[in-house]
Amino acid sequence: MSSLFHSFAPFFVPSKVSLKTSSLPQHCSASSKIRGAINDDVPSASSANHTRAPLPNLRDMALSSSLADDQSGRRSDPSASATATAMAVMAPDTAKESTKGIGILNFLEGKSYFVTGATGLLAKAFVEKILRVAPNTRKIFLLVKAKDEEEALGRVKTEIIECGIFKRLKELHGEHYADFMMSKLVPVVGNMCEPDLGMPNVELATQIVEEVEVIVNSAASTTFDERYDVALNLNTRGPFRLLSFAMKCKKLRLFLHVSTAYVNGERQGVVREKPFYMGQSIAEEMANDPRANQSFALPKLDVHAEIKLASEIVQSLTKEDVVQKLKELGLVRAKMFGWQDTYVFTKAMGEMMLSSYKGHIPVTIIRPSIIESTYAEPFPGWIQGNRMVDPLLLSYGKGLLPGYLADPKALVDIVPVDMVVNTMVSAMAKHGIPSDPELSVYQVSSSVINPLKVHEMFGFSCDHFMSAPLKDSRGEEIAIERMKFFSSLNEFSAYIQDEVAERFGLRDSEVTSNPRRFEKLQMICKRTVESLIYKAKIYEPYAFYRGWFWSNWQSTKYSLHLKRNPIYLLNEPPLVAFACYMTNLGFLAQDEQSLGLANI
Repeated sequence: MSSLFHSFAPFFVPSKVSLKTSSLPQHCSASSKIRGAINDDVPSASSANHTRAPLPNLRDMALSSSLADDQSGRRSDPSASATATAMAVMAPDTAKESTKGIGILNFLEGKSYFVTGATGLLAKAFVEKILRVAPNTRKIFLLVKAKDEEEALGRVKTEIIECGIFKRLKELHGEHYADFMMSKLVPVVGNMCEPDLGMPNVELATQIVEEVEVIVNSAASTTFDERYDVALNLNTRGPFRLLSFAMKCKKLRLFLHVSTAYVNGERQGVVREKPFYMGQSIAEEMANDPRANQSFALPKLDVHAEIKLASEIVQSLTKEDVVQKLKELGLVRAKMFGWQDTYVFTKAMGEMMLSSYKGHIPVTIIRPSIIESTYAEPFPGWIQGNRMVDPLLLSYGKGLLPGYLADPKALVDIVPVDMVVNTMVSAMAKHGIPSDPELSVYQVSSSVINPLKVHEMFGFSCDHFMSAPLKDSRGEEIAIERMKFFSSLNEFSAYIQDEVAERFGLRDSEVTSNPRRFEKLQMICKRTVESLIYKAKIYEPYAFYRGWFWSNWQSTKYSLHLKRNPIYLLNEPPLVAFACYMTNLGFLAQDEQSLGLANI
């Protein structure tokens, strides 16, 4: 892949680099081929503050590039628009165009978009960014699952227009905010799991075909143990259906697909931005490694056969068994071919569909790691719903998870959602220009250049909960201790059963002497333990993960030459200092109720 993101390099420099207060947020013929393809009807937590060697070359390269611009007379334009200035919060003026650059704002001018997964966290952050920095955007068509247009409009109003992430846009437009949003956003009744995207409004579908220049697919089922047939339908067949639609679009410049860095499955070491091709499996890849000791034949991955298998299994099962059996099937098939779970396996197969059937469509795949709350844009700390690590950390803060099944030295690859959006926007501008159709892959991650270890994550969380403890149902502060780590599921299971019993007072004499109360508490403890053990089992592959996601922009010559704001360069570039991000700006600062964890 060609280099893309020198503008974003500063966000991932190691935390040893000193932070200046002023630099941080205030808080601290392909169509015919497609038609026939598918019938588409341990260290202690106190060591978490150890320092790591800095990587000064990244900053030096950025600064020397800027100085070279200044010396050659190409200075930043002091009369840049307010919308361009807003982008400087996250990067050295990524919105502005240089004589050699691609001109991100110029690309965004007057474009029309078609966005799937419209009510999800990433799509909302993307829409907010586009409308804030490019208010002359023509239309953003939003695919919404609804029974009719009235319901779709209602969802857009309540779940998007009234969403907190649009606060800055609301301030900018004041009383005209709702009118502005409705003039830009077009609800589209549809479903990624249905033929022709399930769009009943033919006139509206035709309008999209005539006008849309960029398609952004962020729709996905992210449940690790989703039913196999459900995950295949959305994560694997969904991108294929959208690609089929994209081939009709007359002005299309780019098909941007959001995947996940964890499609790399059980690959270990430094994991590079390699695309997937049809039939490729991680298990076969690992078996062919010269260092591997494989003496048995591995099954060949056939995506179409997997879709057929899931369909046949559904028809063979009773209504009572179908959910559990299909969940089990997905996990078994994923592990057989070298992936951790159903989610990442079906997402990888979705990428295979795009690479195999894209034809003349330029496709860019964005692979973020674990997406968490905003770091700076449009303001720090916004998040929506339960993300991957939130339930774990808040369970820890509530005293329900004093130990965890994990390697304390394993890496937790977290990236703020606004950085993912900035990557998407830059990739659109770079690859959405007339050129030979290509497939580009970009991983958005932190594990190579700014690694965060499991014990550090829990260490930061411990510091936070000790200084701002959560309270129990009686209003009393919950005391927690440093996280304990376990290397086997059996050890963890035995430990957590004892701890939960102690936490709920199951062995207290006043409880044991009251059979009715004891039975009720015993059932609560049983459900709690089963839930924690099941989550630990699901998360286990990630808690012991040995891969580091590489992004090409970290090592190659930068191809995106953008002017920088000279005032901005007087300060240290903003850094993801995870201690600050997690406690003051990130998910630990969120309200429990908003995360759906108040009753854990």
